[in-house]
Amino acid sequence: MSTSAALARTRATLLPGLPPVLACIGLLLAWQLYARTLSVGGIPDALSTIRELPAILGDRESLYDIMESIRRMMIGFAIALAFSVPLGLFMGRSRMVAALVNPLLMITYPVPKAALMPIIMLWFGVGDASKLLVIVLGVSLPIIYHAYQGARSVEEKMLWSARAMGMSGPARLLRIVLPAALPEILVGCRTGIVLALITMITSEMIARQNGAGNILFNALDMAQYETVYAMILVISALGILLDVLFEYVRGWLTGWAEPRHELVVPPPL
Repeated sequence: MSTSAALARTRATLLPGLPPVLACIGLLLAWQLYARTLSVGGIPDALSTIRELPAILGDRESLYDIMESIRRMMIGFAIALAFSVPLGLFMGRSRMVAALVNPLLMITYPVPKAALMPIIMLWFGVGDASKLLVIVLGVSLPIIYHAYQGARSVEEKMLWSARAMGMSGPARLLRIVLPAALPEILVGCRTGIVLALITMITSEMIARQNGAGNILFNALDMAQYETVYAMILVISALGILLDVLFEYVRGWLTGWAEPRHELVVPPPL
């Protein structure tokens, strides 16, 4: 490989990631300048916050809490995925199912999921069950919506041909509708990961036992503002990492499809 070709390949690999890095650096510089210039109480400068990160990441209890948060988030996301995708596909291919489920989604969509946390805690306590339920409720709608849209966009001629060849309804759903709707479903999953992170932190801040949200709220209670902002950075970095990993998996699963980069919270169906 020639030197020019190697440089072109390196440039093509690095340039897409450059704008986000520059944006983060610019944000940190603006934060540092704002905190140093105005000296507002409760807002530490960026350097002091970054220096707090090793203390959090080097503490075994804090790492355990962060891993517990990731575990809850992944379990809640998996549960939501397991029933949201089939439900969205059925809604997309059956008007009767859509007519039955859509009113329920329209009722639950405007309700902030964190507002349900006190009621859920009364039913299930303050343990993992209540937090997982809030995560599932927060994640489900975008996945259902995009699975529904993906199922509706399938070419009818493909389904007619499969029906003429004797393929059963469940087989058509699994072998034709699901693969064709997969790019759209993964768009909903990307949105769902963001919402899973948000609802996970919110639930842990309300039902405070352990987790990243518990660290964040305890630090706020004790006026440890460097720790508060450092945890916000940790949570932000976790969200970015999960999004990058998911985009890699999505590209591997749907490399044949047109790239999709939308991150949309859907309206009711």
